[in-house]
Amino acid sequence: MRWVRSLATQATPLATDIKPTESDLQRLLCQRNVGISAHIDSGKTTLTERVLYYTGRIKDIHEVRGRDEVGAKMDSMELEREKGITIQSAATYCNWKATPPTERSDMTGDAADTTEVTTQKKQDYHINIIDTPGHVDFTIEVERALRVLDGAVLVLCAVSGVQSQTMTVDRQMRRYSVPRLSFINKMDRAGANPFRVIEQIRTKLRMPAAAMQVPIGAEDDFAGLVDIVRWKAVYNEGTKGNVVRETDEIPAEVLELAKQKRQELIEQLSDVDDEMAEIFIEEREPTLEELVAAVRRATVACRFSPVFLGTAIKNKGVQALLDGMCAYLPNPMEVRAVANDTAVAKRLAAEANEAGEDVTAVQSTAQRGSEVQLVPATEAPLVGLAFKLEESRFGQLTYMRVYQGVLRRGGIIFNSRTGKKVKVPRLVRMHADDMEDVQEIGPGEICAMFGVECSSGDTFTDGSTALSMSAMFVPEPVISLSLTPEGKDTSVNFSRALNRFQKEDPTFRVHVDSESGETIISGMGELHLDIYVERMRREYNVPCTTGKPRVAFRETISQPATFNYTHKKQTGGAGQFGRVIGYIEPMKVDEDTGKDTAFVNSVVGGNIPPSYIPACEKGFHDGLEKGALAGYPVCGVRMVLEDGASHSVDSSELAFRIAAHAAFREAFRGAQPLILEPRMAVEVLAPVEFQGAVIGALNQRKGTIEDTEVREDDFTITAEVCVA
Repeated sequence: MRWVRSLATQATPLATDIKPTESDLQRLLCQRNVGISAHIDSGKTTLTERVLYYTGRIKDIHEVRGRDEVGAKMDSMELEREKGITIQSAATYCNWKATPPTERSDMTGDAADTTEVTTQKKQDYHINIIDTPGHVDFTIEVERALRVLDGAVLVLCAVSGVQSQTMTVDRQMRRYSVPRLSFINKMDRAGANPFRVIEQIRTKLRMPAAAMQVPIGAEDDFAGLVDIVRWKAVYNEGTKGNVVRETDEIPAEVLELAKQKRQELIEQLSDVDDEMAEIFIEEREPTLEELVAAVRRATVACRFSPVFLGTAIKNKGVQALLDGMCAYLPNPMEVRAVANDTAVAKRLAAEANEAGEDVTAVQSTAQRGSEVQLVPATEAPLVGLAFKLEESRFGQLTYMRVYQGVLRRGGIIFNSRTGKKVKVPRLVRMHADDMEDVQEIGPGEICAMFGVECSSGDTFTDGSTALSMSAMFVPEPVISLSLTPEGKDTSVNFSRALNRFQKEDPTFRVHVDSESGETIISGMGELHLDIYVERMRREYNVPCTTGKPRVAFRETISQPATFNYTHKKQTGGAGQFGRVIGYIEPMKVDEDTGKDTAFVNSVVGGNIPPSYIPACEKGFHDGLEKGALAGYPVCGVRMVLEDGASHSVDSSELAFRIAAHAAFREAFRGAQPLILEPRMAVEVLAPVEFQGAVIGALNQRKGTIEDTEVREDDFTITAEVCVA
């Protein structure tokens, strides 16, 4: 029960006094929740396909853009298979018989063959895997996957190395303190250089890293790997690399390199692990057990990333990566899961308010003081986090990570945000778009529920506690398009599609522009919005046309101008009469009201009856709606009404409203009107080698650079840029 004692030393109080049972401990020690993330086209889905094949979850391998047109298992959406990209993160699970990292004998054989003697020495692990997209447009999929996972595999290309989206994923992993393994894929490509990529991980990502393997051959001659921890040469043989052959004979051409890289691994670990530092100072060779323990300690603490090598497309190095996941990534007990007790938070907030603290301090006090650490025990009260929603043919599918307690089919659960209680009608384990019905899910597991209305980031409990977990970070949209449905009778499906997509994807926003009346959709990039437009056409039969949204120009004046306007209209019976005299002038924003337009009544002597003054003001506001230059709204104008005339019979509110409107338009033309262009404050963060290109692009858009900060590897530019 060593884990329970270690929890007691934490500063954060435990959510419950109930401890995990012996069966909980046995199950959780062999449980891994892993995400696979990377830059575009680094081979994430191809790698996941091999993982599923070697673990026996699928019977055959299909490529992302294979000739058989079946497509990879995890790319279940028709659009994903057409374009050869991952759009939605996909969850699956598998079982793997892992070679213990301290095993000294040769473990040659097929891991799936349970009759082999070597297989019986291996240990069973249960792995939940989420394959995530690589495009920055679908970054929310990576964000919410990393929020609920205990570890991750960062896939890198052996040729391209660390790229822009690699840096984004690295920031996301750090945000949620997710330990990671690195897997350098595509070792068979021309120009593959894994040690250059490892150096980039250290410098560009600022993460201490070292190779756990050395390649035997390179590019087209890539034949196998040397495991520098267990000191074995490892080869993949058989039709699809099923059989792993291990031998103690290290090829002579890589022996010196292997010794050098093993020493480098020990040096890197001694920088981040105290026990390994002592061994290094003593100048003695660490034992196999000491080396493995140091790698695991440093990895779980997010201070180090062990690097594995291979080529998924050629079926080499994948089994060793699976062994590494089981050996070095944390189990659910080793990851600190924190929730907030809302009852305690309210009490602390009330006390802080009484003490006269400002709003930010009140929130901070309530947040820190109400934190409790969740315990992954089946007997404890239920706490789970809904991290993803999806619309399926059976209704809303809610992905859930259970942190504490047990989620049962038919059970009653409470949404801590809304306070509503709901019944769980159906509980499933996901395997891409296939499902397996289950009766219950224990702590540390990932599952999906049907028929539960909620939002992404909601916490569910069994009602006995008032615990709530923090939601994931949602980035702001960066691009907008106007959207118009084609054809008649499409408005119902159009609205339904937009509502569904907004619910599924927090980075997809919709609003109606109050000026142009256009429906504006906003997202993380052009590809992001194009995919949703295409999904509307396919899934809802609503073809749409997109366009650039109208730029919100404004009109104003640059000098004062007078007006003396008479509105006179005579017909049979009572006519219309109203005369207004005054001037308009430029106006700055009023600091008190925040407005930059005003109507001032300076009429004395009652030439315009007081009852008609509000009508004159309405006429002024009518004039502000559409300027005389190009029809854009008017801003920065003050209208002063000084005098006028009325008629006892013909004057009316309508007459003075029309007179004021026409007087304003006439004076506006004589006040040297201008068109104002909107400018936005922009902050650009990019690698330092692109500084010239970024500055050039800002200058092309008539941008004004206000501040530049250059660091070792990247730079930040703050600028004002015209929207048009």
